[in-house]
Amino acid sequence: MEKHKCGWCVGNDLYETYHDEEWGVPVLDDATLFEFLILETFQAGLSWITVLKKRENFRKAFDNFDYKKIAKYNQKKIDTLLQNEGIIRNKLKVNATISNAQAFMKIQEDFGSFSKYIWDFVDGKPIKNSFKNYKDAPANTSLSDVISKDLKKRSFKFVGSTVIYAHMQATGMVNDHEVNCFRYNEV
Repeated sequence: MEKHKCGWCVGNDLYETYHDEEWGVPVLDDATLFEFLILETFQAGLSWITVLKKRENFRKAFDNFDYKKIAKYNQKKIDTLLQNEGIIRNKLKVNATISNAQAFMKIQEDFGSFSKYIWDFVDGKPIKNSFKNYKDAPANTSLSDVISKDLKKRSFKFVGSTVIYAHMQATGMVNDHEVNCFRYNEV
């Protein structure tokens, strides 16, 4: 018998693998949190599948999301990225990635880690929602509003409330798997 999965991923192998192995799993590692944050910012205004299909290209283009390297990118590197057809070539988002890497390291300096900073918003444990249908999950919440506002105050860009809520879902800060999804109680 096939396991029930959240409706948003069914029918696409890449989506299903992402759903089954990553989405909603609590992430405490700064490097992974940074990768998801950057991918979510590039996704703004696009579909997540577009970003997933280009994920490996993003990893290659952005030095495996090494925020210490990204924070030092110069104009030559930016020009190279903007010519890379394997990624989403949006100048504002590329530039935001660099400034977000710098802001990310400032948070690490101030809080000890980005993980500590971000997970403190949920008291260190995931919020477990109870949606029967993925379509019932919100695009943002009052908490994602608060986090978005705080990140913007700390010089982050492309971190609107919807982007932040998607980041919370992806990194397991909130469990929005459908209640009858096999992953609901696993994550």
